[in-house]
Parts: sequence; structure tokens; C-alpha cells
Amino acid sequence: MTLSMSGLRVYVNAPGGDSIPAVVESVTEAGKVFYSRRGNGPTYRWSYEAKLAHWRAARMHTSDVDAHKLSNASWKSVPESLQAQLGAHYLD
Repeated sequence: MTLSMSGLRVYVNAPGGDSIPAVVESVTEAGKVFYSRRGNGPTYRWSYEAKLAHWRAARMHTSDVDAHKLSNASWKSVPESLQAQLGAHYLD
């Protein structure tokens, strides 16, 4: 099975910038929150819920996302468990 996630972009909060207000408050894996967007689609905020050992996605409102406060994340910096969930979420 081949996964196609063309146009997928993953972001983190920019260093030194204020973080985007949390939609879902939770403890995140490695203290990070990730954001994803594919093409012109909606932006999702991914936070790790330790009790459930699962990444939770929250769809962001356009007005809550300030692209200047985000920076591109390398795919290698994305935890494997989140990579798998992103694959399932954006499956073509």
C-alpha cells in the first residue's frame, strides 16, 4: 500500500514567537505541538494526549492561525506515531 500525501505541510511554533492559543490543552510529546495543512485545506493542530497515547487533531479556524508565528517542520522532527496518524488522516 502506498500513501500519497502530496502538498502536505507540517509546522511548529516559530522559535521565540508566541504560541498560537491552544484549542485542546494537553501534555505534548517532547513538549511540541504540530500543525498540518494540505493544499488550500484547513489547518489542524496536533497535540499528544499522554493518557490515551494518541495524537489529537483539532481543526483550527482561519482567524486563529498566524502563519508568521509558524515555521516549517522537517519530516524527521515529526514523531513516528504522528507520522502514522498524518498518513491515515490525509490518505488519498
